[in-house]
Amino acid sequence: MKRTFFLPLALSTSLLLPSVALAKDGADPVEADYYKITTFQTPKETALEVGSIDLLPDGRLALGTRRGEIWIVSGASSNDPSQVSYQLFASGLHEVLGIAYNPKDKNLYATTRYEITRLKDVDGDGRADVFDNVNDSWGVSGDYHEYAIGSRFDKAGDLWVTLCLTGSFSSQVPFRGWALRVKPDGTMVPTCSGIRSPGGVGFDADGEVYYCDNQGPWHGSCTLQHLVPGSFQGHPGGNVWYDLAPNMGPRPVDPVPEAFQGDRGRKEDRPGGDPDRMVKERERIKQLLPPAVYLVHGKIGNSASAIICDTSGGKFGPFAKQLFVADQSHSNLSRVFLETINGIKQGVVFPFRGGFNSGLIGGRMDEEGRVFVGGSDRGWGARGGKPYCFEKCEWTGKTPFEVHEMRAKDDGFELTFTQPVDPATAGDVKSYSMREFTYAYREQYGGDEIDEILPKITAAQVAADGKSVRLTLSPLTKGHIHELHLDGVRNTEKQPLLHTVGYYTLNEIPAK
Repeated sequence: MKRTFFLPLALSTSLLLPSVALAKDGADPVEADYYKITTFQTPKETALEVGSIDLLPDGRLALGTRRGEIWIVSGASSNDPSQVSYQLFASGLHEVLGIAYNPKDKNLYATTRYEITRLKDVDGDGRADVFDNVNDSWGVSGDYHEYAIGSRFDKAGDLWVTLCLTGSFSSQVPFRGWALRVKPDGTMVPTCSGIRSPGGVGFDADGEVYYCDNQGPWHGSCTLQHLVPGSFQGHPGGNVWYDLAPNMGPRPVDPVPEAFQGDRGRKEDRPGGDPDRMVKERERIKQLLPPAVYLVHGKIGNSASAIICDTSGGKFGPFAKQLFVADQSHSNLSRVFLETINGIKQGVVFPFRGGFNSGLIGGRMDEEGRVFVGGSDRGWGARGGKPYCFEKCEWTGKTPFEVHEMRAKDDGFELTFTQPVDPATAGDVKSYSMREFTYAYREQYGGDEIDEILPKITAAQVAADGKSVRLTLSPLTKGHIHELHLDGVRNTEKQPLLHTVGYYTLNEIPAK
């Protein structure tokens, strides 16, 4: 039977953390001045633990949930949130952590723990009548951690599935720890190995595919990683299945356990780990692709999830084509600018917007620049404090003073800003500070920030238009995260940056 629920009201920016509360008269600007959050009430008949979101062509949304349901939402894009309504489309699935609308056959496709399912509403009553198994070519052992995170359709019509390891450490059944593609005809193509615990998979403005991995063995921090077909993403646990993937070529050699580094010294003589392991192992393991961006643990987030690209053409503010990464633990969104140096993706992550009501897992932006997010705190906890949420984040029309882009140069970085800078403060090297650090690429769970280096900033040259600054510094360290603070920089109105820190992952140093 068709069930539709109309809810009378929504909460707007009502449960924000103190750090992102609305600014008072005369106070420095805060996040809520520029990006407002609307928190929707959800059906009382369910715990709406949103795991995935996609757009339908008529403006409605499809939500897949951790509890195996699919809900169709109407009215969420309206300026009157009391118009939101929910209709249960399907239930009885297993963790819908990927939902995708196919414009060709006009059906929804759900990525669940054990398969991709095509759902058809044959009689037009708003409920799925037919559940087709599109592909189930990966294994499930029953371990709690074997999540399957699915994408929307890519430009070739493929769905991408990233598969958690068994128990987060090993791969006990086929293709756990892999990224797979499912073709339009339902065939499965093994695509990337080396995955540990994915939380989200998505696309940039050019259609390149990325996923977020989470801190653990071989991962000192959460990361944003570029899914290049044939690549090894860093965790060797799933490499046992290369015999089932002849299209991938030979199995990569395994990274060397840190305790066996020969003349590099004993592990106990290197507190915290060997700082240049990733750089050295990239030379030895030709398929190894480093993280594009380290989502620095405890500062940016602790459990990275959805990847959202701003394709709104300016309707979400000044960050067109940049990526926004959700975090389940910190209940926030961060902003990522990427560039390609020597064929390798790398870039910078900035804080963006906190104050969501629960741990964010699913996320999607519509053509009007509205970001819909949702999730839960079940199993892990989240800063937001609520057990689940479904929310909307929108630009208020005011442009924040932010670092817009941070690009690597052979002797430093070039910064661009969303507003003209004050030449006196932006041109003063004392307005900036930087530290460099890395994480040891090792088999132990997580890891500390190690090998701290304090480079000297020797010049800050402001461009004539006041929109960019060229920082010269030494040394630049390949493989290190470069943490830039801009506490002294002001715009022409003498206001500080909304966010004064960014973390640039320097995989490659540009040539002179």
